[in-house]
This record gives sequence, structure tokens and C-alpha cells, in this order.
Amino acid sequence: MTAGRLRVLGIDPGLTRCGVGVVDVAPDRSARLVYVGVVRSAADARIEQRLAAIAAGIRDVLDAHDPDVLAVERVFAQNNRNTVMGTAQASGIALLLAAERGIPAATHTPTEVKAAITGYGAADKRQVQAMVARILRLDEAPRPADAADALALALCHAWRRGDIAAPAAQSVGLTPAQRAWAAAEKAARR
Repeated sequence: MTAGRLRVLGIDPGLTRCGVGVVDVAPDRSARLVYVGVVRSAADARIEQRLAAIAAGIRDVLDAHDPDVLAVERVFAQNNRNTVMGTAQASGIALLLAAERGIPAATHTPTEVKAAITGYGAADKRQVQAMVARILRLDEAPRPADAADALALALCHAWRRGDIAAPAAQSVGLTPAQRAWAAAEKAARR
């Protein structure tokens, strides 16, 4: 963590397309785009090859951007069992890579992300994409939707992590990165 900002890697897990987005968020909640992209795996490849491709892509982003924390979309029930399985597998890869590097990780539901970004938990994808573009001062929404969703996850995590100016006694439930940010904010106020 650099003084005055939290770097968050958001991951919208998927087996064919895994959205990745990195943002720097200041204590005043202003945010700056660092990186956005999609890690892909071939639909006709064997499952272990697909998971290896997703892992390699996420590792590349971790190496290049050194995030303080990782936020992943929480897997929830969907009608298509294959889709939910692929999402869960990609999510597990992301969480494993965070653990291997000692990076705190969190999961957020789609409803939490939509509410944090748009103020409305049932917002549609276009509304989320438009707000991500506005928040990050982009000329247009990142494409594909997986990339915009990854940025939304990163922003949601940075904004929903609790009161960053909380006294140390109240910071027990915070991650190490969040505690460090709270301490930096407190020091900056002096």
C-alpha cells in the first residue's frame, strides 16, 4: 500500500472470460484506473488447461500491479450448472493465488456491487458500466462487460470495507491493508 491510496484488484470470475481490473482508491473515495482486461481460456481446451490459463493471466496482473487486496465476485446459484461451476473454479483460482501471496481477499455478491456502484442493488449491466466509466472518468465504459464488472468489484470493495478513519480499537475486523490505510489516513490528518 502506498500512502494515501489502496490498490484493489477486482476479479469477475469466469472460465471463458475472467474480467480483471485494478484501481487505486484514495481515502476520499476518488478512484483512478490502473489496469483493465480479460483473461481468456479456450472453450475446447481441457478443464485443467483452462484453469491454468486463468491462473497464468491472474498471476501476470498480480506481478504487474502488486495490489494490496483482491476482491472477487461471490459465486451464487444460477440456472446453468456448468456456468456456476466454471465461475466457482475461476473464483477458487483467484482466491488461492491471493492466499499464496499473502494478499487479503474478499468476496462480494452482485447485489452488493450494484448497490455500491449505482445505489441500486437491482441495477442492470448498462447502469453499472456507465457508473464505472463516470467514477473512473473514462470516455466510455470498459468492454466487455466482464472487464467493467471487475472494476465495479474493486470499487465496491474499496468503498464497502468500513470506516477507514476508525480508531485502532474499532479496526479489529479489517484486513491488514485496510488497517494500514486507516493508519495512513489518521496520520495524514495530523
